[in-house]
This record gives sequence, C-alpha cells and structure tokens, in this order.
Amino acid sequence: MTEEKVKFEMEFPVKASPHMLYPYLSTPSGLSEWFADNVNSRGEKYTFIWDGEERSARRLAKKTDKFIRFRWEEDEEDGNNYFFEFKIVVDELTNDASLMIIDFSDEDEVEEDKLLWDSQVNELLHTIGS
Repeated sequence: MTEEKVKFEMEFPVKASPHMLYPYLSTPSGLSEWFADNVNSRGEKYTFIWDGEERSARRLAKKTDKFIRFRWEEDEEDGNNYFFEFKIVVDELTNDASLMIIDFSDEDEVEEDKLLWDSQVNELLHTIGS
C-alpha cells in the first residue's frame, strides 16, 4: 500500500487576463511553451513529453477562462483520485488575476514539487510577459 499523497496549493499573481492566460493552460501548443517540451492531445487524453519521456494524463474537467483539471494515467490505473489543476482566480475588487496550482505529492516531496512548479510557472510568466 502506497502512502497517501498530500494536497498542496500555490498561487501566483499574473499580469494577464483569464482569456489570454487560459490557452497556455489548456491547449497542447500553450502547454508546450512552459509546462513540457511537447504536448499532444487526442480528445481528453493529453501526452506530455519531457526529455523524450512521455507521461499521459486525462482531462477531467474544464471551464473556459476559469480552470482545467487533469489526472495522470498511472493514478487513474491505481484507482487514485489525485489530480492537478490550473485555476484562474480574479480578485473582484482589483480585477487582478492569479494562477492557482493544485497538486498532490508524497509528503517528503512536497517542497521539491513546489520548487518545480515555481520554476515552471516562472517560465509561463516569462512567456506571456507577465
């Protein structure tokens, strides 16, 4: 029996509208610019490629300009309900947008995974000029 993973959330201020940001979170071409070396999709199945290694995920849910949620194929095969989600949050008063990352990790890997997300999102912010 594997240990339960822990959920963590990270929030990054983004100087971009949800409409401009969302394609970077939801399309293969957008995700290829910051999240993986290459991304392919067929329907709900997305294949992410890093350094020649492939990892597949299924899109579980999405709402245009709001969020998109994926589950890694191996978690699905193992019957786990873990997912990772990109969520765009807009402050009603200031209209400032933030990107929320919601993910699950082994307890001893949370800090390492947060650093990885930090690096990935910085790449995204650089790509969109935010």
